Amino acid sequence: MGHIAARAGLARNTLYNYGADKSALVLALVERAGRPAVERVAAVAGRQEAPAPARLGEIAGVVLEAFRDPVLQLMFRPVLAGPKGAGGPMHEIVAGVAAVVRQGIARGEFRDVGDVPLVVELLSGVMRAGAERIGRDPAALPATLGAAREVVLRSLAP
Repeated sequence: MGHIAARAGLARNTLYNYGADKSALVLALVERAGRPAVERVAAVAGRQEAPAPARLGEIAGVVLEAFRDPVLQLMFRPVLAGPKGAGGPMHEIVAGVAAVVRQGIARGEFRDVGDVPLVVELLSGVMRAGAERIGRDPAALPATLGAAREVVLRSLAP
């Protein structure tokens, strides 16, 4: 923490106002960098008049485009990884996806998958794989997005 404080031009004690340890600082950084994507996902998920498949495809684009930011790649650190738990960096995105999937099932646009939280967690694995690829090669975004959308939407097709 001392090195981080020095690099940031802060007193070490001041740095602790932002987080108790390095993991807390990384989490705060990821949440701040991810806020625009979270807000865009919430807006897309909230457009209930639009077909669920279109909204889910758009959400995939928002998420994968956001992962071009190297800061968001920090989310894959073991201490932050995964969509589990309220308050995590991906919680709001996962909740938005789950809502779209439930609406799509209710309207017959998606098949009844039974355990929606499990299916959404499995779909988040597809998105994580895509995000990791984009992190290694940002130019892969178009092809990766196309493949991710296909896998996600075909897995839910009626």
